[in-house]
Amino acid sequence: MGCFSIKCGLLAGSVFGAVIAILGGILIPVGDMIIERTVKKEAVIEPGTTAYDNWASSEIAVYRQFWLFDVKNPQQVVQEGAFPEVQEKGPYTYKTRYLPKANVTFNPNNTASFVLPMGAIFEPSMSVGPEEDTVTTLNLAVAGAYSLLPPASHILLDMVINSTNSSLFQHRTVKELLWGYNDPILKDTIGLFSPYNGTSDGPYNIFTGKDDISKVSIIDRWRGETKLSFWNDTYCDMINGTDGSSFAPFVDKNVPLYFFSSDICRSVSASYEATMNLKGIEVYRYSLLPSTLASPVDNPDNKCFCRNYETTKNCTLAGALDISSCSDGRPVFISLPHFLQGSEYLREVVLGLHPDEEHHKTFLDVEPITGFTLNFAKRIQANMMYGPAKDITVLNKVKDYTLLPLAWLNETATLDDKTADMFKRELISRIDMLEIVQQVLLIAGVIIFFVCLIAFFCVRRKSKTNLG
Repeated sequence: MGCFSIKCGLLAGSVFGAVIAILGGILIPVGDMIIERTVKKEAVIEPGTTAYDNWASSEIAVYRQFWLFDVKNPQQVVQEGAFPEVQEKGPYTYKTRYLPKANVTFNPNNTASFVLPMGAIFEPSMSVGPEEDTVTTLNLAVAGAYSLLPPASHILLDMVINSTNSSLFQHRTVKELLWGYNDPILKDTIGLFSPYNGTSDGPYNIFTGKDDISKVSIIDRWRGETKLSFWNDTYCDMINGTDGSSFAPFVDKNVPLYFFSSDICRSVSASYEATMNLKGIEVYRYSLLPSTLASPVDNPDNKCFCRNYETTKNCTLAGALDISSCSDGRPVFISLPHFLQGSEYLREVVLGLHPDEEHHKTFLDVEPITGFTLNFAKRIQANMMYGPAKDITVLNKVKDYTLLPLAWLNETATLDDKTADMFKRELISRIDMLEIVQQVLLIAGVIIFFVCLIAFFCVRRKSKTNLG
């Protein structure tokens, strides 16, 4: 009778183990469904969600570090036609994007409208020197007028240059070159990023994801339009993806991420590079491919970004984007710092450049479950073109078109320790706990089932032996 009770107990134990294992197995899809539903709910951009709190907040510090290129041989360039030799000087750091989004409006079609106020506050403790440090740099007015005026006007331009004691190069402070100075030729304020303080980017119109979470943060309109008007081409004028600050949840590393940047007047894509650990949080690192700024010879899709056949050697140069059509006519070219991923020619005619993949590439670190960008580095370089001109004294010794780097910036932001701890506590730890419970139930159930089942057969065999 005792053996019978033991066998019943072991059978019951086996059944119990099987039930626990099944429960653990059931919890896997059920738990995944709970996680997915919760994340999708919190990823919608509307008041009360985690996504909205991150989207609306201006607490995460965004910095722009600037490195300026100091021309070491200006006299030799003008008088002998020598290649310019530059030396990087920086960083000079400014806190930007410290102002919250303005004019936020939620629309009936599940979109939200807003503008991004822009401002820059100098951070001396994060800089190599004061804003009053000087650099020898290209004369923006001379290079700009040369690029914009037809050759028939060059004699008149030469007279203006001489009458104002100007030259191809000038000495300017960091503050003047970045944010503006009164130019003697144009009689106006000019600078690489002038005007900036007190201006805004946008307005933007983005999808909130309320009706379709896959569209969350995707730009619907920029400045009231669904496409750009800079490139006169359907493909190049597309506004694709988000602004890069977040993407749809449950990111697939095999699918590129698309985002639009008003700084370069176009949309780009980034591809998965590696899985990284950011303050205990697993993130996917995405970076721009070399094809982004490749010449049309290597990437035919870029043909519509080529604006000038003469200065780009029949569109065979890679690594520089002419954005004059979206910068009020200023002949500015955008590239990666030190012409990273650009044609060798660009570095042959400008001495002192040393591209480095680690320090000069643009990347995004995206948390794959939520789609939030938790760390990023946007690195771009501003350049201007000058070339030969027989009727302009300061250019008549120049032998070929030269794209001269003026400055490059590294715009960065990363989550702080407090936000990282909150992120791990509210999301990662809960997901980990659920997975642990699932695994414990499944493993424990299987062990109990097999131990009880084996013990049952052992007891049964022993009882038969005793009866025999």
